Amino acid sequence: MVWNRIMIGVITAGGKGTRLSSIASDIPKPMVNIVNKPIIQYQIECLRDNNLKDIYILIGHLGYVIKDYFKDGKDFGVSIKYIEEKEPLGSAGSLYFLRDIIQDDFVFVFGDLMLDVFFERMIKFHKEHHAMITLLSHPNSHPFDSDLIVADDNDLVVGIDSKHNVRDYYYHNLVNAGVYVVSHHIFDSFFKEPIKTDFEKNVVNIELQNETVYSYHSTEYVKDAGTPDRYYSVCDDVKNGIVKAKNLKNPQKCIFLDRDGTINKYKGFIRDINSIELEDGVADGIKNINKSEYLTIVITNQPVIARGEVKVEELSAFHNKIETLLGKEGAYYDDLFYCPHHPDSGFEGEIKELKFDCRKPKTGLLLKAKEKYNIDLSKCFFVGDSTMDIQTGINAGMKTILVKTGNKGEDGKYDAKPDYIITNLSEISKIVEGE
Repeated sequence: MVWNRIMIGVITAGGKGTRLSSIASDIPKPMVNIVNKPIIQYQIECLRDNNLKDIYILIGHLGYVIKDYFKDGKDFGVSIKYIEEKEPLGSAGSLYFLRDIIQDDFVFVFGDLMLDVFFERMIKFHKEHHAMITLLSHPNSHPFDSDLIVADDNDLVVGIDSKHNVRDYYYHNLVNAGVYVVSHHIFDSFFKEPIKTDFEKNVVNIELQNETVYSYHSTEYVKDAGTPDRYYSVCDDVKNGIVKAKNLKNPQKCIFLDRDGTINKYKGFIRDINSIELEDGVADGIKNINKSEYLTIVITNQPVIARGEVKVEELSAFHNKIETLLGKEGAYYDDLFYCPHHPDSGFEGEIKELKFDCRKPKTGLLLKAKEKYNIDLSKCFFVGDSTMDIQTGINAGMKTILVKTGNKGEDGKYDAKPDYIITNLSEISKIVEGE
């Protein structure tokens, strides 16, 4: 991809990492060792593998440790130059010193993140949307104490839901990961003097008003290793090959989940948000999938839209409730695809233009997910409570799991036999781990 060869990678690495003092107190946080390599080395190698070989590292506290280790970058297959703060300038203030150097869009990464990202794909998204800032977004296991992104159906970021807000409402679990592609035109408005600048608060939040910030939703591995618990979790993920496996260059494995009767308790067509309750064992089951190399994607038929019984905004609120309830238990799904169609007529308020059908057991939604996330369907499972769910998995060439909640497979719609049967979703790990 010729268009990104002149792009620059910038890593901000000036933080002190006080939360990791029990592990390493005499080195900057990006130099904390993860399975025999400093965390920033994984970033440098990832940038290099995406043909981003000109790298600037913004250093501050104990920055000489980084310089002494990487030098000019030649031994790592890149060219590294350093911008050294004389006084703390926040996460982005040192970008001032690059305003006359950077002539094209650039990748900007926080130096304490373990990541493995297909940057060429993210850059392509950024260019196609003519964005000023593209931020990598994903759900996480602790949305209740995270700043959340609010994006529209076109991936335009329209707001930030601060973690300090009193959240007496249900919310979409979508978090800013700390990985960006940034237009060089950012220097027309920001970084005109070397002052302390927080990239999220002082740049992203202001640029939102110009409607030029976009959310690039990715399932790739990006995690903050900034606390002891997260540090040890990241170490395990590197050892187990999960970090590299999640890069979207690689074909992905996925556990596809039905919604009604599998995730939330089956109550027929749900038209009221108060009817949504999680099935027993769901949070534990999904949490175990989240820890594996498998993605978690929900596939659901929602004909209540075509029937005119529920509006799209209401359905989004239903899903926000599910995500909020899961998030409180440390679980999340990576994405959700729903079919709003219904082939039948005669409903009061029905939407006639939705009178065609892509519903399960057809595989249209699975093919959309496959395209979006480079999924190898032959290495996936479909999990549901009905024979229709099992038939969907069979039609897509996947292995199937019947969960004995909801319909318990007693709907009688198809003569479809599952590969596995479990009592509830908490038992799924013993099947997945055996594959």
